[in-house]
Amino acid sequence: MSKLPDAKMLARSIQYAFPSAPWMKTKPVFNPGSFCYPAKEETMAGLGMPNPHTWNPAEEDWKLPPDWEDIIYTALKDRLEKYRSLKVFMDICVRCGTCADKCHFFLGTGDPKNMPVLRAELIRSVYRRDFTTAGRLLGKIAGGRKLDAAIIKEWFYYFYQCTECRRCSLFCPYGIDTAEITMIARELLHELGLGIHWIMDPVSNCNRTGNHLGIQPHAFKEIVEFLCEDIETVTGIKIKPPFNEKGHEILFITPSGDVFAEPGIYTFMGYLMLFHEIGLDYTLSTYASEGGNFGSFTSAAMMKKLNAKMYAEAERLGVKWILGGECGHMWRVVHQYMDTMNGPTPTCMATPKSPITGTMFHNAASTKMVHITEFTADLIKHNKITLDPSRNDHLTVTFHDSCNPARGMGLLEEPRAVIKAACNNFVEMPENTIREQTFCCGGGSGLNTEEIMELRMRGGLPRGNALRYVQERRGVNTMACICAIDRATLPPLANYWAPGVTVTGTHELVANALVMRGESKRTMNLRQEDLPGVEEDE
Repeated sequence: MSKLPDAKMLARSIQYAFPSAPWMKTKPVFNPGSFCYPAKEETMAGLGMPNPHTWNPAEEDWKLPPDWEDIIYTALKDRLEKYRSLKVFMDICVRCGTCADKCHFFLGTGDPKNMPVLRAELIRSVYRRDFTTAGRLLGKIAGGRKLDAAIIKEWFYYFYQCTECRRCSLFCPYGIDTAEITMIARELLHELGLGIHWIMDPVSNCNRTGNHLGIQPHAFKEIVEFLCEDIETVTGIKIKPPFNEKGHEILFITPSGDVFAEPGIYTFMGYLMLFHEIGLDYTLSTYASEGGNFGSFTSAAMMKKLNAKMYAEAERLGVKWILGGECGHMWRVVHQYMDTMNGPTPTCMATPKSPITGTMFHNAASTKMVHITEFTADLIKHNKITLDPSRNDHLTVTFHDSCNPARGMGLLEEPRAVIKAACNNFVEMPENTIREQTFCCGGGSGLNTEEIMELRMRGGLPRGNALRYVQERRGVNTMACICAIDRATLPPLANYWAPGVTVTGTHELVANALVMRGESKRTMNLRQEDLPGVEEDE
């Protein structure tokens, strides 16, 4: 990882000046820190990905297959025929530029090719030359350009500076989903064996072990039991979660990062405490131990395969529905792709109904899967849990709307209802940086890797700026979120742009406020930090 410049120095370095050369003549320079490390040949081969090979983005020769041009043209033709939306997106853009300043990577780098309109033009220009009559006749005059190896490198450089957050799509007057253009571009690159390590390694792990981190079933169980010991230390209550048990009503699945890494583990502990308190009839699975779906950053086929594992396990265990943890891309896959990608759910499953409140989640009638904040907000609404928000009074909390739950499924009010019930001090960031207009963490879609840390901090500038604003104006010291990737990417972002702000999952806040039957006096939070003003009984 290259050394990060001072935050003020980085902000001052951004230039939005009009470029001196035409964009077609400007080529990316692959310096250390400007690109993600490539996927390993054995990883790609093990997944059955086409043309696996060893290559280095910093070298001139990427060792492309001899017929690479035919591969790209055939693959692009196939996707244009398969996805009508792709052809529409290629044809209808009028290059109005409305999206230009909506992208966090353009705002953080000043690179014109990070404007969503121009990033899409990198592939649209190839489409225009070889797949439209005007392009075949007029070539560059019609905005077309001939495919060459330099364009492939350009695709790799810029389509891995898009986090598929879809903020630009919100403002596009034609509704062009630039994230889907990025997804297709990455699929095309994978046809040539060009992938990145931070995506393909988790995909390989999930394909092999059921989770992105490669945690074996016995290790997964041991880690969860270790977290239960920590819960007992804090609350005095012993929790024994069920694993791989048939006959339960609900299967709970969350991102594996919540089980393995801070601060996600405290969110996971919050889930376990909540389920214990309400007596939820559920089981965990050590085989479908991942809610996230890095397949969505790889290809439609891989996305479909990794999503299917959750429902295969639900069928094996005979559960009625799935309760999903705080995650981002997991929910975009389930809500926007699954119906036409995976088809109907197993026959054993039914429209989710809360066994505690009786609420029917009709919005999940097709997917049979409910987001944990929907579930918890419903519990709070029906007064089924007791919360003491004063336990969080040392916190002034703001909320980062995670891109996929916010823009991908409209989950806006429920997280806020949960946070406000668990905390007395809640502050919103500026209006144009939250809800549907939320800014990305800068490390989503598989870009949360350390070798591009400066790029991530540049992409995180708009979110960091909004966070710094409420930190200075309103005393915010905590930022909550409902996404596992956010819980991994936001701590370094907050430390860089707004030092002193802590990142937390929403259900960590819930657990700290949760009054449990039979608990010992709470003197510390789940991080085993002393609660201000609370002393242990002698």
